[in-house]
Formats: sequence, structure tokens, C-alpha cells
Amino acid sequence: MLQLKWFPGKSKNLPLLSMPALNATSRFSNRVENYVRYRPGYPPEVLQTLKSECGLHRQQAVADVASGTGIWTRILLENGNPVFAVEPNAEMRAAGERLLAAFPGFTSVVATAEETGLPDHSVDFVTAAQAAHWFDRARARREFIRILRPGGWLVLMWNERVTDTTAFLREYEKLLVKYGTDYEEIRHQRTVDEIHQFFDPGAYRQCIFDLHQEFDYAGVEGRLLSSSYAPGPGHRRHQAMLKELQHIFDVHAQNGRATFEYKTRVYFGKIR
Repeated sequence: MLQLKWFPGKSKNLPLLSMPALNATSRFSNRVENYVRYRPGYPPEVLQTLKSECGLHRQQAVADVASGTGIWTRILLENGNPVFAVEPNAEMRAAGERLLAAFPGFTSVVATAEETGLPDHSVDFVTAAQAAHWFDRARARREFIRILRPGGWLVLMWNERVTDTTAFLREYEKLLVKYGTDYEEIRHQRTVDEIHQFFDPGAYRQCIFDLHQEFDYAGVEGRLLSSSYAPGPGHRRHQAMLKELQHIFDVHAQNGRATFEYKTRVYFGKIR
């Protein structure tokens, strides 16, 4: 763990702002296989922190909202938790159902963060991994309060890609800015004010962990194409982007491998 911070409630009257939808439900539909193969997981310290700081135990029910292909869902299921995997995108949801069907605690739910369809006060934790920036924060917050049991926890987490610690990462970032279809519009760091809008007036805490992935060129390409803003096959800029990616890899890879670095940021607290 790099950091554990406590944030008190900021203001009972803090406005709850909505994020632009940006076709959030459908934009990953043609990225599923690359998403499954090349997106990073989450450090084991995340689960350990939820156990030690929030009292997470295996009997507690979790709503994993915008669960996608089930990267974080699997970690909860392996911990023994019953998990309602709430996912509106049919292709992402189908991948999760295929990969997680063997877990007896897995329930797939066709729904959104704003309308999960779960019963009132039915879960002990609501989690959202790599997803809460797509939510309508005001509506999602109300829904989380509705489905959480008294004393329940909200957990938001992101793997934020590091962009400037190595030459490879700096050039990769330039490539995204140059070729990304809407990269500059949707990239942002999670700010304290944005996180407050989910938790306020309650207090919450933040943890930060290191994470990395190491790939050959095929993995680097797959990681790029898992991103919703990367021009896909058939796009007029797709081939030019891949040609430049190959050049960046050839120049900066070490022993045929390139490393992506992340800061895994986890925010957790109780909302009311």
C-alpha cells in the first residue's frame, strides 16, 4: 500500500453532477476479447484492504456494478462472496457469464448503475471497478443508497495508467492523443471533488497501489485495441496507428517486452 488517506465529508450541499453518457453502454461491444485478454486485474492488496478496513467477509453480498467481463467480479467470487454482476452491455455481460459460470455465488444482472433492479437493502457492498466515471452520479448514488443494507460500503476503484515514467509510456501516450477517437475528451484524473459527489456528506478513504503489465508486441497491440477510444479495424486511421505502435515498441522495448504501469486507486466509505 502506498497511501491511505481519510477524507471527511465536504459539504452537505455539494452539487451532484452528471457525467456525459458518451455511449458508455455500447462503446466496448467490439472490444470484448481484447478486454478479456489484455486489461489489467487488481492487486491482491485491494481485497486485503477491504477485509481489514471494511470488514469484508465471504458471507456478505456484493453488487459489482458495471461488472463488464468480470475482472473484479472474479476476485470477489474467489473470496467466496455472492456477487450480483450488474452489466448493461450484452457482449461484455456474455463474456462474464461464460468466464464465471462455474462460481455458485455468481448472478448476472441485466441492468445499469442507475437502475440495478436489485431489491431494497439487499447487499452489503456496492463496488464499481473502472466504471464509475461513466455513471450519472446523482442517480447512481441514490440507487446505491437504496440497495445497500444499513452500514453497507461503497467501493470505487480505477487502474490509472501511468503516462510519463518511461520513454515507452511517454510515446504511447502521444500515440493515444494523436489517434484516439475521443481520448482527450474522456481521459481525466479522478479528482477529490468528483469522488466527493458519490460519498458526501459521509467520509471516505483512499488507498493507492502499484500495478504493472509486461507484454510482447502482440500484447501491447491487444492492450491498445481494448481501449474504447482506439480506432478499430476498418477505421481509416487504424493501420497508421498500428504502424506507429510497432515503431514505438521496436525502439523502446527491452528484451522484446514493454511494461505498462498503473496506480490502482481505491476509494471506500459509507454513503447516506
